[in-house]
Amino acid sequence: MIDRNGYIVATTKIISGHHNDSYELIDTIRKLFDDLKRCDLDYRGALFHADKSFDVRVARKFLWNRGVIPNIPENRRKRKTVKRGRKRRFDAEAYKHRFVIERTFAWIDKFKRLLIRFERKATYFLGFHFIAFTLINLRKVLAEV
Repeated sequence: MIDRNGYIVATTKIISGHHNDSYELIDTIRKLFDDLKRCDLDYRGALFHADKSFDVRVARKFLWNRGVIPNIPENRRKRKTVKRGRKRRFDAEAYKHRFVIERTFAWIDKFKRLLIRFERKATYFLGFHFIAFTLINLRKVLAEV
């Protein structure tokens, strides 16, 4: 999870690569928001930008119940007709800020050790991610000073 300034705020656990993006999505989001609450970060009313793979009803409902506004483009899933029911909320202008997230992902990919997983244990791999997150956040803090 990345804030609007590009700071990495929270992360998920490491899972194997054969799972899709919404694997254990609700449990993962719940843990992330619990971590944010434990750190006294107020997220109510914030926009939650995600790509089309997170366009599932359960995730949208969970985010609304937490006081977060989901801003997720509709995934048509090879539909030939328009989906019935109420139109989902999507702000295309605000979604342009997702570039900050993609840029941060690109910075993470600059760490060659993380691009290809060499570690056998997930704990070590997650530890290297934390080191990368710290360096990225520290670089942003030092640039502002």
